[in-house]
Amino acid sequence: MRVALVGAEGQLGAAVARELRPAHEVIELTHSMLDVTSDEAVREVLTRAKPEAIVNCAAFNDVDGAEDRPAEALNVNAFAVRALARVAAACGCALVHYSTDFVFDGTASRPYEETDPPNPRGAYAASKLMGEWFAADAPRAYVLRVESLFGSVNGARPAKGSVASILKSLQAGSETRVFEDRTISPTYVFDAAAATRRLLEQSAPAGIYHCVNSGSCTWLELARELARRLGVAPRLVPIRMADAKLRAQRPMYCVLSNAKLAALGITMPSWQDAVGRYVSALALR
Repeated sequence: MRVALVGAEGQLGAAVARELRPAHEVIELTHSMLDVTSDEAVREVLTRAKPEAIVNCAAFNDVDGAEDRPAEALNVNAFAVRALARVAAACGCALVHYSTDFVFDGTASRPYEETDPPNPRGAYAASKLMGEWFAADAPRAYVLRVESLFGSVNGARPAKGSVASILKSLQAGSETRVFEDRTISPTYVFDAAAATRRLLEQSAPAGIYHCVNSGSCTWLELARELARRLGVAPRLVPIRMADAKLRAQRPMYCVLSNAKLAALGITMPSWQDAVGRYVSALALR
């Protein structure tokens, strides 16, 4: 399969590239090669590439920054996806786009399913939901909702995200402030990449899929598991969301159900298993 990978140098993009390369022809498009906010550039570059699938890993992920720069968030997370979907429709190819748990308001008491109505709170969340809507314009669109991404490929840009920040703090022996009242389903980038490959190879039914590691945890529980795997005595400082005074509102409970993926035979490993592999991979560097 000939795959055009947009945002190939990012945290998730690098993992998807590594997953697809052994069996597929991957055209890796970095930001310097393709400005996704230019409809003309998207049309020209991708039409020339003649892909059978487009995988979009480009995203504006600054949740708090989006409150001050909503137009930038919309351009990358929504209108760029519209341009990609139009190209996919024109060439008759599949489109994979990644969304987020932030499309939900976090007031649920059981894992969210793909059919649950979204209710975004904030500019970032709204831009990601709009991206989902635009992606659906492609004839065969896969929207994969991920959250709290962690993991990186050797040689890729330094790992970003909350898990990487907690890890660095634990390794340094510093006091580590972590939320005790926000519940998530973290996502190891390599597990999301593997699910992406299988969806494409199986020509699975198009639609929205939750693509996170199985199970759930608070950030405090995740930090404790990281410390256990690292073999360090953590200096954890539990904090509550209400005390953090973050610019953008976060969903308090955002556990996602993987049942739809599992029905296709794509089983996502537990978050504890993923954390173990994450720490083991770091030890090999």
